[in-house]
Amino acid sequence: MLSEKSTETVRATLPAVGAAIGDIAELFYAKLFAAHPALLRDLFNRGNQNSGAQKQALAGSIAAFATHLLAHPGTRPDVMLNRIAHKHASLGITREQYEVVHHHLFEAIAEILGEAVTPEVAKAWDEVYWLMAGALVAIEDRLYAQRRVLAGDVWRDWRIAARFEETADCATFHLVPADGAPAPAFAPGQYVSVQVELPDGARQIRQYSLSRSPGSAVRAITVKRVHGPAAAGPDGEVSHHLHTRVRTGDTLRVSAPYGDLVLRDSGAPVLLASAGIGCTPMLSMLEHLADTGHTAPVTVLHADRSPADHALRGDHRSLTHKLPDASARFWYEADAEPGDSHGRLDLTDVPVAPGTTAYLCGPLPFMRAARAQLLAKGVRAADIHYEVFGPDLWLAAG
Repeated sequence: MLSEKSTETVRATLPAVGAAIGDIAELFYAKLFAAHPALLRDLFNRGNQNSGAQKQALAGSIAAFATHLLAHPGTRPDVMLNRIAHKHASLGITREQYEVVHHHLFEAIAEILGEAVTPEVAKAWDEVYWLMAGALVAIEDRLYAQRRVLAGDVWRDWRIAARFEETADCATFHLVPADGAPAPAFAPGQYVSVQVELPDGARQIRQYSLSRSPGSAVRAITVKRVHGPAAAGPDGEVSHHLHTRVRTGDTLRVSAPYGDLVLRDSGAPVLLASAGIGCTPMLSMLEHLADTGHTAPVTVLHADRSPADHALRGDHRSLTHKLPDASARFWYEADAEPGDSHGRLDLTDVPVAPGTTAYLCGPLPFMRAARAQLLAKGVRAADIHYEVFGPDLWLAAG
């Protein structure tokens, strides 16, 4: 809980800090990477840094945390904190790194806001930072303990047991632990971090959802290759590396599974909506529902550019057919086949069972539209869950 004195100071200065938080975040990262270039090379996503998405997410999360402390004293924004903590755990973040971030962040705050940062203001925002950092460290320590790993020691070598070309742009990699030990358990919907060494020596990391059921003997990720101008820069460097250089028999560094978007085994009706490569966590959930004999209604929805671009399309259909009360509907912007729909996801004539729990994964505009349509159909906001690939700008903005 924020102290009474700091609450007054943060309330008075939040508009100014909020207005400058984007500039603060930009200067913070410049200072951080100048002092610790290895962090940009081997930990932070260079694509998100290049696009500005990571700066926006950091700025939004700090502002959102401070706003929550003022609006709801004595509580924490646990949804936001849990999502960040799972991502940090998959990267092997340690509590010592929060000290490094604090140093450069508060240097940036002082430089951007100048004389407005009095000792009282600095102390109040220092309290905000450590309340947020302390909460994250506590969650991350618990996540490490659950995986029985030392803090930050989440990496293992995995061997590519098989590789399959799903579409022209998507490949599936079947993974087995290189040491022959059992693969760690995971919950349907979770992801792993994959670290690759690029030609310039950088060890870049990206997250990929596990696309098979936890009950399967196979651990699999399906990777979509980034095309266009972004592929020549950091935005697509890891997907390009995996597609062009990684083959059966090769070894990858893979983290323990993490992620807070997981299927709840409640027996309630389920709706799985995805777009593009967002189908991967949905397929893990769908296969788990089939494996466990789920009997309540299941609605499977997917939107894509065309049937040829729809990765794991056959699995999407076959797994749906394994369930006793399930239906699948696909939307394509081009080349829709008989029985499919043309255009973008439209729930107007899609029946949604009462008490449905919905899971969404795909580009942010898609999830915003899907969520709005589900709310209009009477699905409770608390029953709509989502996954964002990359920095969660939706949550930070909210």
